[in-house]
Amino acid sequence: MSSLSLAVRDSSTMLRRNLLHARRYPSLTLNLLLTPVMLLLLFVYIFGGAMSGGISGGGDRSGYIAYIVPGILLMTIGSTVVGAAVSVSTDMSEGIIARFRTMAIHRGSVLIGHVIGGVLQSLASVVLVGIVGVAIGFRSHDATALEWLAAFGLLALFALALTWIAIGMGMASPNAEAASNSAMPLILLPLISSAFTPIDSMPGWFQPIAEYQPFTPAIETLRGLLLGTEIGHNGWLALGWSIALIALGYRWSTASFNRDPK
Repeated sequence: MSSLSLAVRDSSTMLRRNLLHARRYPSLTLNLLLTPVMLLLLFVYIFGGAMSGGISGGGDRSGYIAYIVPGILLMTIGSTVVGAAVSVSTDMSEGIIARFRTMAIHRGSVLIGHVIGGVLQSLASVVLVGIVGVAIGFRSHDATALEWLAAFGLLALFALALTWIAIGMGMASPNAEAASNSAMPLILLPLISSAFTPIDSMPGWFQPIAEYQPFTPAIETLRGLLLGTEIGHNGWLALGWSIALIALGYRWSTASFNRDPK
């Protein structure tokens, strides 16, 4: 069997293993999924009337729904990948990773299985949250088929980037609780981005914090693609952030995986 065939076979096995774990223990994914759904409903139905006045100039919530849903979709990715960090940390602490190192399997398949499984779970969560968004009134009348395709590509790329980072966090954490805590910035960063309110409405000293982080250009790009509006330079920034995070997460994860156990 060639090296490529071995890698594909073993990666598929590890992917099935991770998906079975997710199916048998769905409570973690459901708990992480509830956070963006609850925030979406909270901001739309509790704060939406007031927030829509600043976003669309009127009291109609539809303008604010169109504004907030793209941010919530990317926040969903940040929430869901915490499960990947917890999963890989659990494997590390229980010793199964050490066992995999001694087996005649492709070494990269262990991480690849976690990464692909994390991306698939993130995209499934995005679809579910998107359905909730449509149910409460989100519409994308002006987006073309190409923009929809680009939006899905952005979501998949950003999910891949955050999953690699989460895997690195999980590999570096001593236990599942520490992994969950270390991955909290992936949930908190969208809260200080342009997900819920425009950056120019924030205090001047806070605007650079919200602007120069990975979630804001990704949110602005996704918002432009879904609503059929201009994205400006945000598309290139989102692509650059995604590639940089993938490279960082990959190097971090593989270095931790290949490190000799103490």
